[in-house]
Amino acid sequence: MDIIGCSIDFTDKTALVTGSSRGIGRSIADLLSELGARVIYTGTKRFCDVASGETKEYWQMDATSRESVAECQARILDLPKLDILVNNAGINQVDSVDGLLDEDWDRVMEVNLTTPMKLMRAATKVMKNACTQGRILNVSSLFGVIGRPNRHCYTATKSGLAGITRSVALELAREGIVVNAIAPGFILTDMTKSMLSEERRRSLAEIVPMGRMGDEIEIARFAAFLVSDLNSYMIGQTVVVDGGITVSPGFH
Repeated sequence: MDIIGCSIDFTDKTALVTGSSRGIGRSIADLLSELGARVIYTGTKRFCDVASGETKEYWQMDATSRESVAECQARILDLPKLDILVNNAGINQVDSVDGLLDEDWDRVMEVNLTTPMKLMRAATKVMKNACTQGRILNVSSLFGVIGRPNRHCYTATKSGLAGITRSVALELAREGIVVNAIAPGFILTDMTKSMLSEERRRSLAEIVPMGRMGDEIEIARFAAFLVSDLNSYMIGQTVVVDGGITVSPGFH
């Protein structure tokens, strides 16, 4: 990929992308692979259609299981080097404030906030030991920037992830490790296609100032820039990629 004469090339880089068996995570992982990286995909299923080989590997990781996450941490620590970590795995929960169960709150917190922090801890150790000027990208959400009814725990975790991103970025800046986050808006994935009716997708598109939902590859391309050497001076930021929703007074 060339940007104003500069090339994004991940040759000899190792990347780990969580929640990459499908959706946005899959698009990010596939693009990093196309651009030369050795990519470790993760997903909850035991097997995935990711072809194993020298440049692609699949790890099973269930982010709802502390044991599974601990195993993933251990495998990260065994890596000779890790250049890129993309924390993409996440879950949603829709409930009224008086109907939300403690166990649902705890589960979303564990997956969306605690697990990314655990993986950042492991990745940071590897990056420091290998003297790698690594890149960490956390995938937040539009709903981490704005409020929305019945998205209480999801909004809390995605807002929290933005806060952790700022804090970790400041700590690791002198180590040469660049940490940022990306906050996608309404993105058309296989999951949204299966979950949302055509009418609902049209109504969401009407909310977006650009008049359409985003595509996975549009998030992946920006993610690739954020974890590339071209992004050498921006840290601790959560960049919203939402077609203009957050700057639209009509949405608020």
